[in-house]
Parts: sequence; structure tokens; C-alpha cells
Amino acid sequence: MGRTDEVFAALASPVRRDVLRLLLDGPQPVQRLAEHFDMRRPSLSEHLKVLREAGLVSERRQGRFRYYSLEAEPLRDVADWLTPYERFWRAKLAGLRDLLDEEEL
Repeated sequence: MGRTDEVFAALASPVRRDVLRLLLDGPQPVQRLAEHFDMRRPSLSEHLKVLREAGLVSERRQGRFRYYSLEAEPLRDVADWLTPYERFWRAKLAGLRDLLDEEEL
């Protein structure tokens, strides 16, 4: 599986997307992340492992705590992949706007 495929596979889970959203505020210890989910810590650790293997988070150990940080660079590949679709939808919405403007006349 290529790097982009790993990123898309990691993003397929709503839990992992929520973890990334939480990490937008900065590095967080795993116990703080766990407070946001109704699951056992080993399950959250599995999600963090998938994110780490996809390069979307990094882990830093400080004493007995593990801190996770967002690594957004792999999301650039996702954004690049989505760009043609964004242009497609922008063109469709512009066409709809033009049609609605014609209807008002």
C-alpha cells in the first residue's frame, strides 16, 4: 500500500478524523485524547498506531506519558488528490448560480 493509500485508509475512520481534529490544538497526552471517546485505551492506541504509521501523527515520550502531535504534511497529498473534484463542484455550483440568476429575471 502506498503512502497516499495509507493516509486515505487512516482517514476512513471517524474516530481517527476526530483525533486529528483534537490535535489541531497542539500536542496532547493520550489520556486527554481518551477523554473524548467512549472506548477502552487499547482501542484508542490502535487508532493512534494507524495514524502514526500513515505519518499523520508523531509520538513523543516524556516520562511515563506519551504525547501525540499532528503531522499535517501527508494531508497535502489528499488535498492535491481532491483539487480536481473541488474544481468540478465549483463549476457545477457556478452553473447552478447562473441558472438561478436567470430564473430571477
